[in-house]
Amino acid sequence: MKQLTTAQMREADRRCIEDLGMPGVVLMNNAGTAVFNHITRGPVGVVCGKGNNGGDGFVVARLALLAGFETRVVLTAEPDAVRGDAAVFMRLYQNIGGSLISAATEEEAIQAVTALSDCAVLVDALLGTGIKGSLHGPVRAAIAAWPSVYTIAVDLPSGMDSDTGQSCGRCIRANLTVTFAFAKQGFAAPEARANLGKLVVADIGIPDCCSDDEAWARCKPAPSR
Repeated sequence: MKQLTTAQMREADRRCIEDLGMPGVVLMNNAGTAVFNHITRGPVGVVCGKGNNGGDGFVVARLALLAGFETRVVLTAEPDAVRGDAAVFMRLYQNIGGSLISAATEEEAIQAVTALSDCAVLVDALLGTGIKGSLHGPVRAAIAAWPSVYTIAVDLPSGMDSDTGQSCGRCIRANLTVTFAFAKQGFAAPEARANLGKLVVADIGIPDCCSDDEAWARCKPAPSR
């Protein structure tokens, strides 16, 4: 199984979006759809951060709501803090009648996440790759309060260093991790395996050549004139 470092994954994303012209919203929609495909019943709880991982979570929430599942979303930030592609999917979710709880403080995060304990499945869409060092604030509080409910992690369990597999102080213990395009280097670490649960690598539309420098040199588009 091919494994990429955080920097390699970031470059593969960049090549796909900037050089090949794949819209970021397409990749995000594909990612969220890949996660939703593993949800078979509700209620569905989705805990979103303010970044792109959270955007994937809003895709999941929208699809769950459209499928008729009771859907509850917790956002560990103020809605105004969500930007870019993630904001697009937050608005789409809200525009079809989806509601969310903004839990921007530690106390609010603990209360909101604890209240998801009666869900059939929880989706961890808090943090993506590139997280280093200790966690703090409502994200750490949300992870600490995570109920013992079947959990699907979006790309990787929140709080895991994707290069080393080690916990950044707190880490979600997932039953299933749906990672995108390629496995991450840290997944091979013994400490990571217990937190990953079952691992699925989902194709979201990033060509394999984007992850390989030699292959990229052969397939990258010529500069426009």
